[in-house]
Amino acid sequence: MLRWYDQHGRQLPWRESADPYRIWISEIMLQQTTVAAVVPYFERFLERFPDVRTLAAADVEDVLRLWEGLGYYSRARNLYKAAGEIVRQHNGEFPADKDALQALPGIGPYTAAAIASFAFNLPAGILEANTIRLYSRLIELDIDPRGSKGQKTLWSFADWAVARKRAADFNQAVMDIGSQVCTPTDPPCPKCPLMASCKAYEAGRQNEIPLEKKKTAPTDVVEVSAAVRKGGQLLMRQRQDHERWAGLWDFVRFEIDPADGSRIPMPDSRARRKEAELRTQRGLFDAEELMPRISLPPAIASGIEEQTGLLLQHCVPMKEIRHAVTRYRIRLLCLVCESPSGRIKRGSGYRWCSLSELQNLPLSTTGRQFADLLLESETQKR
Repeated sequence: MLRWYDQHGRQLPWRESADPYRIWISEIMLQQTTVAAVVPYFERFLERFPDVRTLAAADVEDVLRLWEGLGYYSRARNLYKAAGEIVRQHNGEFPADKDALQALPGIGPYTAAAIASFAFNLPAGILEANTIRLYSRLIELDIDPRGSKGQKTLWSFADWAVARKRAADFNQAVMDIGSQVCTPTDPPCPKCPLMASCKAYEAGRQNEIPLEKKKTAPTDVVEVSAAVRKGGQLLMRQRQDHERWAGLWDFVRFEIDPADGSRIPMPDSRARRKEAELRTQRGLFDAEELMPRISLPPAIASGIEEQTGLLLQHCVPMKEIRHAVTRYRIRLLCLVCESPSGRIKRGSGYRWCSLSELQNLPLSTTGRQFADLLLESETQKR
């Protein structure tokens, strides 16, 4: 393993030092995200927050804004919380003990083991997507590797297998072999340094192990995102701790009945009339023929008014965004609505923001897409 790593190990920015802070940031970012996607985020994040004290002293909105686009925003919120605890409880120094690391917000068994191994060279085995696949094949694991019994078996094997002297390099090696050689489908086994020790290869089962978990069919959902406009401002609200995308700002957004969604004549993406034409109009409500104003279905109009306390008029369908969140497959219908009267509902959390403010507020990926469309349209107007 180590000989292979010395020749073929990946050169990645977080491997340039044994700084536990850099390793921690990279490991949190890499959860459920590809290496290629993480590199630019990692570099920008370290430039803005070069150490744990800087991160702990930051505004959480600045942290979320830099995280924007990576998804799974609870990771960013936990980073911020953990930084504060490291400064307050450990005087700004990362504990080398796995149990102490795992007691910090957002640090589970894998991340704790990764920091202990990569930063302090302690012999701690690690399990993540690539090593789960690699170890499952090595021992020909015949049960779900993500179930409790499978996890117990694999953690035990990982702790047994890890090198005692070059633990950090060993764990980097197993991840790189899992990523580059022991691939999910059609692995090039003759290139693998562990081929002679692989029970799945010996049995000809490398393409069926690890056993796949039965996939849950996605649930289709229709949501409305309404940019409620008054003068040159838009209505925005910061999402709360119990909500999806907590800490991020958003337009008026809620789930609707699919039947109501079908009654909104969204621009036809197949006709390719969308964003290129929006960029040429003078303002949000100047292109009557391109995007006719509509009367919202009563349930949607009342939903917006109930959330905000504002009366609406001149609603224009702008864009349909299709995306997925966990097991939900979502059609997001983006509308722009004028509010001629009414006061913001007390306790709703909404406030008026200028278009320029949207550039600095942390938004979800779909919220940013909608905001960019609005900003581009306003720029053309000027």
